[in-house]
Amino acid sequence: MVDLVMDSSGKHVVVIAGPSGSGKNVIIEELLKRFPRCVRAVTATTRAPRPGEQDGVDYHFFTKEKFEADLASGNIPEHRFVPSLGTYYGFYLPDLEEKLKTHPVVFAQVDVQALPFVKSRFNATTFFIMPESIEQFRDRLRARNPEWSEQEFEARMQITERELKEDAPQFDYRVVNADGALEKAVDEIIEILKKEGYTLD
Repeated sequence: MVDLVMDSSGKHVVVIAGPSGSGKNVIIEELLKRFPRCVRAVTATTRAPRPGEQDGVDYHFFTKEKFEADLASGNIPEHRFVPSLGTYYGFYLPDLEEKLKTHPVVFAQVDVQALPFVKSRFNATTFFIMPESIEQFRDRLRARNPEWSEQEFEARMQITERELKEDAPQFDYRVVNADGALEKAVDEIIEILKKEGYTLD
């Protein structure tokens, strides 16, 4: 078995990030359908699971105490706290390293704080998924989260607007995921990855 983690010159990690509701999860799912030998890394969080989500599949759902212990041990080298939501999110290193041992490419969702670490450690190529417009995004977020209060919705929109303004420019590529144009966004990512030297199948 080849330990791909040690192959620092290869291209095995792809970061796909974006605001909540941007479609990054759907894009990763479509990439995995097309390239079943690839896999996704699973992020750690302290938020509660949403209906249908599974621990270890959608997220590693940690208690605050468990999350802080992994921070201290180095298992979560980068993280962020969303004060308005009271939630931690973190890049869970053991999950990624284990999957790199047996899969040619791992798709990871990380926040902008983790980009320097992931790029230097894994030679990753990074994508930020953009909405077609902020108006489109507001409609999409409303439809996706009807249970949110107005306060929760506006808090998330403030986070999104900051991410689009400050975070997006720090990624290698920005890809627009317009409503009804998922395949176009996925095709664009695949074309870029092949040019970057990734072996997806």
